[in-house]
Amino acid sequence: MAETFDLILRGGVVVNQDGEHRADIGVRGGRIALIGDLGRADAGEIVDCSGLHVLPGVIDTQVHFREPGATHKEDLETGSRAAVLGGVTAVFEMPNTNPLTVTAEALADKLARAKGRMHCDHAFFVGGTHDNARDVAELERLPGAAGIKIFMGSSTGSLLVSDDAGVSEILKRTRRRVSVHSEDEPRLSERKDLRTPGDPSSHPVWRDAEAAMKCTRRLTTIARRHGAKVHVLHVSTAEEMRYLADFKDVATVETTPHHLTLGSDAYARLGTRAQMNPPVRDDAHRAGIWWGLNQGVVDVLGSDHAPHTLEEKAKPYPESPSGMTGVQTLVPVMLDHVAAGRLSLARFVDLTSAGPARIFGISRKGRIAVGYDADLTIVDLKRRETITNAWIGSRSQWTPYDGVEVTGWPIATVIRGRQVMREGEIVSPGLGRPVEFIDALPS
Repeated sequence: MAETFDLILRGGVVVNQDGEHRADIGVRGGRIALIGDLGRADAGEIVDCSGLHVLPGVIDTQVHFREPGATHKEDLETGSRAAVLGGVTAVFEMPNTNPLTVTAEALADKLARAKGRMHCDHAFFVGGTHDNARDVAELERLPGAAGIKIFMGSSTGSLLVSDDAGVSEILKRTRRRVSVHSEDEPRLSERKDLRTPGDPSSHPVWRDAEAAMKCTRRLTTIARRHGAKVHVLHVSTAEEMRYLADFKDVATVETTPHHLTLGSDAYARLGTRAQMNPPVRDDAHRAGIWWGLNQGVVDVLGSDHAPHTLEEKAKPYPESPSGMTGVQTLVPVMLDHVAAGRLSLARFVDLTSAGPARIFGISRKGRIAVGYDADLTIVDLKRRETITNAWIGSRSQWTPYDGVEVTGWPIATVIRGRQVMREGEIVSPGLGRPVEFIDALPS
């Protein structure tokens, strides 16, 4: 009697712990049940993946979906729509909303807002502050929590923890990995007069490489003192990459597609649309980030999706806000680097699936393996497409890559065995569930 599955993905090139090989994938109950030749098996749904590559579901561990508080430019539904249109199966969302996500009640509110609305699986960071430092050991273990996030720079109000004592109070109590925005706030304050009105190219002059490097030195010193695990977000300088190579005992490293892709000409071409914190820098720093990626210093890619409306971005610098869309373009932009030979497909998978699962301790995600969630990103490595603003699912409806032609494109997004996106169309909305973590599973 033929074996039966809920779903069979047939004839694709599977990329997993065995390398790349043609195989079928059988799914039951939302999880991978068998990998191999399933030509004689049957299923309620069979998807032909001939000519396509089947990757473990892409996990974007840094997004800002702006809900609650700024839903005129993004919300949990529109942000997650953009994610699955781009082949992303799970996201970790940041705490700088209004109100801030710094309490159990605020986290529960976000989870309630996500239920039935988010298209992808999700977890939410809880912001570490001076006020909740004594509670972080409990907060980081709450269901749906991605962990604690510290802003050592580039934030306001109680979410900014710019002093070493405040960071120490948090890190000495955490056991899970803590994600950190590492820019030295005192240096940023001292250098504000270096901003040139109307000239966004002065943004990296103000927020210079030393502001990032100085803060990262402070952070790693504190982390080693307390034996704490930290994750340095959106590393943007060549110096930090070399430095962090010596701190792999306590620190993991993220970089972003925009820091790998945009360079010295970004401000001339894009103006304030290239404005991010930390900044897009010159080509020498971009080369240093690629060095860190190729040498294995970089552990994950995060998009730092941080949308603003075009009207907001059109304000003259420095009144213009920092941030750009990114969750939907992460896969095609990085697959274009694969096509150009700058990055192997296996390394891309490590940075976007296995890496996030490894460093954050995600349960049942990050691999194509029996027993794991059937989260899959199906891509056509040969397909040439032009990224356009019209394709963007984010409420802000723009991308810094508008008009850029890429090779490599997301064809389908499968989450726990159900197709959510196929050929640019949402086909199963509202299926997202909270991500579970090994260090925070219910006892």
